[in-house]
Amino acid sequence: MSDDEKTPRKPPPARWTRLGLGALSGLLAGGAALAVAELSAAAVRPQAGPVVAVGGAAIDRTPTAVKDWAIRSFGTNDKLVLQLGILAVLTLFALALGVLALRHRRTGAAGVLVFGVVGAAAALSRPDSAGLPDALPSALGAVAGAVLLYFLVGRLPARGGDAPAEQGGDWDRRRFVIAATAAAAASAGAGALGRALGGANGREAVASRNDITLPKPASPAPAVPRRAQVRVDGTSSFFTPNSDFYRVDTALVVPKVDATAWELRIHGEGVTRERTLTFDDLLRRELIERDITLTCVSNEVGGPYVGNARWIGVRLADLLQECGVRPPSAGGKADQLVARSTDGMTIGSPVEDVMDGRDAMLVVGMNGQPLPFEHGFPVRMLVPGLYGYVSACKWIEDLELTTFDDYDAYWVKRDWAREAPIKTQSRIDTPKPFARPGAGTVMVAGVAWAQHRGVDKVEIRVDDGPWEEAVLAAEDSRDTWRQWSYAWKAAKGGHTLTVRATDRTGEVQTEKRTKTVPDGASGWHSVVVTVD
Repeated sequence: MSDDEKTPRKPPPARWTRLGLGALSGLLAGGAALAVAELSAAAVRPQAGPVVAVGGAAIDRTPTAVKDWAIRSFGTNDKLVLQLGILAVLTLFALALGVLALRHRRTGAAGVLVFGVVGAAAALSRPDSAGLPDALPSALGAVAGAVLLYFLVGRLPARGGDAPAEQGGDWDRRRFVIAATAAAAASAGAGALGRALGGANGREAVASRNDITLPKPASPAPAVPRRAQVRVDGTSSFFTPNSDFYRVDTALVVPKVDATAWELRIHGEGVTRERTLTFDDLLRRELIERDITLTCVSNEVGGPYVGNARWIGVRLADLLQECGVRPPSAGGKADQLVARSTDGMTIGSPVEDVMDGRDAMLVVGMNGQPLPFEHGFPVRMLVPGLYGYVSACKWIEDLELTTFDDYDAYWVKRDWAREAPIKTQSRIDTPKPFARPGAGTVMVAGVAWAQHRGVDKVEIRVDDGPWEEAVLAAEDSRDTWRQWSYAWKAAKGGHTLTVRATDRTGEVQTEKRTKTVPDGASGWHSVVVTVD
């Protein structure tokens, strides 16, 4: 009797156990690929990571209707949902590759390389791509994942036998567990190191923001009238805190720009004197302070994507004039001002609107503080009266004078209108939909806005009754929203409350319901309540 016959062999794992181990191998390989890619991205730039790159490319290629649905459904969490979705797809892909590798080891490992190809292609396709270096994180991660999958599956028994796939011998559970555990630990360490290094890359930007003391504006904002805020519970605060201000953009990773290294270039058609400005250059200029309400074009009727803040910045028209720019009405060559962000976003604004005397500015401060990173630090653009997608470029680094005929900005290429003045709108803040107030006097209150035109009247209708004029709060400026209230003598039963506003031009808010695309939603806001 041979020694082999004397020594009992370890039984191979059952079929389902083997499949589970293969899937686990794929999952570990996928985790290693992501970890190595994240670590590599820390050395290149956070935007080069595969999840961010693929997510950004997905946003770029997603139909407008789907984007609108995502914003309506998930609000400012839409980017988190997208990233979680990408990770879920990658997880399923990794599990499938692990199972495939049990039969076709090389094919499964090669499948991991597809991960690298997709990530690299997405990184290179981004408008802010730095070129080939952006492809490296996905490529390195894919290679690491492919090698690990090939190695782990080699520790498992071949199909139908008890020998490992790469050599004869017993099925050694202990050796596989050690290899898998080591791979998981190494991936976790690489991922943690990558996140730490990525955070370190933003520390200079954070330090530069912390070191900023905003100068007193040469032209401060007028004092807000005492009665600008309606004293009704449930009404929006007249000034929206920075932490509550809406954020709608395409950046999966908020850019962390060092103010000490930031520069803005102004160039293009009609520019006779090109300029490059630093952040200190802006702070040394005459600063203005203004209260301005911003509105996102994705805001549905009655939606939350509108906010009011006190902004500090430099008059944009002054800068353009110093560069020799003239508006079209004065014979200027350019009718579009294209703003470019550090994340590759392009936003086109009408030169005529920027230079018609309104308080268009390059913003450096928000509600008495340097801009938050989420809202464009160190500098963003703002043009009162225009929706954000044609005026409010964040993380701005370039201004080019051109024409609408010659260039379509990011959102215009995706079926939005190239010019988009904010529509007259109003919203009921209280009572909330489906509220159950008691019979008697019920205070109805909310906000109305028609930036750069101003609100002259707000009316309320109960069910199909006549329109009744609400009490308007004091106006701060025609560029800010205006609050209103109405004392409703509520009778028991179900009721529908509807609001409409009239702007200073005499235009009454239209009843016609339109979607947000192509130039903003319209229609009356209504809430249904039951009076007990």
